[in-house]
Amino acid sequence: MIYGIGTDICDVRRIRTSIERHGDRFALKILSDAEFATWKQRSARWPERGMRYLATRFSAKEAFSKAIGMGMRMPMTWRHCEIAKAPSGKPKIVLHGALKVWFEAQHLNAHVTVTDETDYAVSFVVVEQTETPSQP
Repeated sequence: MIYGIGTDICDVRRIRTSIERHGDRFALKILSDAEFATWKQRSARWPERGMRYLATRFSAKEAFSKAIGMGMRMPMTWRHCEIAKAPSGKPKIVLHGALKVWFEAQHLNAHVTVTDETDYAVSFVVVEQTETPSQP
């Protein structure tokens, strides 16, 4: 059963402005440790590719927060939601901490897709509920 659907579009120029204004602090607020390492590698080789990577992660996390219906409030945090890649290259959501505990207790499963094109990054998330959680 579909639990929620979320979508988000992010202007890469807005992300670039935030990085120019706040530097790595902005990326550290949004990205998990693994994502931050990838962002630094991509930015070093091709700065624009790094900006689009950061924008897709921002967008995917926004879409995920909408799909679970809680926005950016506990247990949902930027750093507890990681957008990783399966061995096939398909993006996947990896959760940490209290968000992971909550998500698993609700018997949820998430599917994510991301794309970017010059000035925009777009993400779409579908969250399924595999079974009804037991009531205390």
